[in-house]
Amino acid sequence: MWCTLADARRHAYIITSIAARAWGPASQATQCDLHRRTERTDYMCSFVEKLNGPWHAWALRTFMVVVLAHWAEHLTQAYQVYVLAWPVHHARGVLGQAFPWLVHSEVLHYGYALIMLAGIWTLLPGYVGRSRTWWLAALVIQFWHHIEHGLLQGQAITGRTLFGAAAPTSIIQLLMPRLELHLVYNTLVFVPMVVAMYYHLVPSAPEAEGMRCHCALHSHLVTT
Repeated sequence: MWCTLADARRHAYIITSIAARAWGPASQATQCDLHRRTERTDYMCSFVEKLNGPWHAWALRTFMVVVLAHWAEHLTQAYQVYVLAWPVHHARGVLGQAFPWLVHSEVLHYGYALIMLAGIWTLLPGYVGRSRTWWLAALVIQFWHHIEHGLLQGQAITGRTLFGAAAPTSIIQLLMPRLELHLVYNTLVFVPMVVAMYYHLVPSAPEAEGMRCHCALHSHLVTT
């Protein structure tokens, strides 16, 4: 749901009023704590509103830099395996050549999956109409992708693998090797993101009216 400052302040006022009636004058410390929490909530709501309003274009560009950088790592790794014929455990992408532990650390992969999930979720309110549908599809797929990485991370932490595998493995990895599987996952997330951004940049007239940002290219480019 879209978070507004008015909603946050109204909820905080209700909570503070209830606390005051329940605890009387002795509740001043609690009310001060609630006031501080309200200020933090106001700040976060204001920040998210700006990310999906006047800052939306900037936020999307920044997010896409992160997405494309990760894509570069995956494509480099695939090139190393399929073109250069490197063994999979030596195909470490770009950063992995300088920092091998990065590729072999599940923390890195899970952290990126979490950043992707948080980024797609945070920027969702800025989309309307068809673009929102496609962006939401990317969110759903990335949520499952994040679950798969969470399973890998859990196995790395506990030292126990699923299904008696020799190394940490995810559910779909039982059907497809890890390198190819995560290329597929990233493609399935990236394609609806691109479609969503296209409709976001060239919205229909009704969609343009509902947009809180200024990402649409030009009024004469809107689609029907």
